[in-house]
Amino acid sequence: MDGTKGARTSARLAESMLELIQRHGYSGTGLNTVVEHAGAPKGSLYFHFPQGKEALGAKAVELAAARFGSLVADSARGSATPGEVVRRVIDELAGMLDGSDFQLGCPVSVVTLEMGAQSERLRDACAQAFESWIEPVSDLISASGRPRPAARALATAVVSMVEGAVIVSRAQRSTEPLYCAAQAITVLLDQSAEASA
Repeated sequence: MDGTKGARTSARLAESMLELIQRHGYSGTGLNTVVEHAGAPKGSLYFHFPQGKEALGAKAVELAAARFGSLVADSARGSATPGEVVRRVIDELAGMLDGSDFQLGCPVSVVTLEMGAQSERLRDACAQAFESWIEPVSDLISASGRPRPAARALATAVVSMVEGAVIVSRAQRSTEPLYCAAQAITVLLDQSAEASA
């Protein structure tokens, strides 16, 4: 029972860290705020994350990676084409941005930009997160007939475009950049499918 309670506390702390990074950035998120947001005893933070803020930040990045990975997997259900999958993902991201009044963004890009040059642990967590998104997109493109190296290159470009579009959408307080990216990506993927047919 104690292990279950501990696991719930650890999950609450990671969830709070993730939410706060999305709103305030990594540097703007203090550990006291995380503990208060999670409704957890302060001692539990160092019990579950003895290496402190970096360890908690890495766990939040892992959580964000898993959630986005699930979004891609859910969007791919029903024999969707790669273009349809990207469109569904972008619809979800646009809804998240709009629903949060453009306050929530991608925590992985936030942590990469803020801490990538300062913390190898956080940079590595972010690199793994991006890789966990590139790989399934690459699989989708490859399954539609594109050779593996070309599929991976295209998947890397797709993930990079979506990430950039989220940032521009937040800056402009508009989902238009996301939908412009969706349009460009769909054309790119359609042309790629025709080339491999």
